[in-house]
Amino acid sequence: MPQDRESGARAVKYGLQTARKIAEKIGAEKIGKARSNEYQLDNKNVVIKCARETTKSVGVAYHMLDRLSAIFGSFETENGSYDIYAIKPDVYRENMRPTRSQGPSAGRVGIVRKSTFLEQGVFIMNVNIH
Repeated sequence: MPQDRESGARAVKYGLQTARKIAEKIGAEKIGKARSNEYQLDNKNVVIKCARETTKSVGVAYHMLDRLSAIFGSFETENGSYDIYAIKPDVYRENMRPTRSQGPSAGRVGIVRKSTFLEQGVFIMNVNIH
């Protein structure tokens, strides 16, 4: 089901809050704007993208890819914990497709499937944020 303005706002709030909790667990420090999921981990810039159990993809703004060392896909599991996978920006670019959004992210965000993270990414860890 496509997102509307309200469901999109809920998704943004969930992503920001969940990324913050995951960052605390893995020792990453916040960088960038308040409404960004950019962090520094081991002196490398990463973005932490979060997806609920039924969500099949995550999106990253095109302009962020040039300054990142990795994209962390954090995918909720059946028990509510998160499996974290990392992929390099070039792998992200090779596998991304444009968002179907007609709103502010139109033409600005590339979407990558969860399966790409599982098949081509590196498993980092499982974290429980509750």
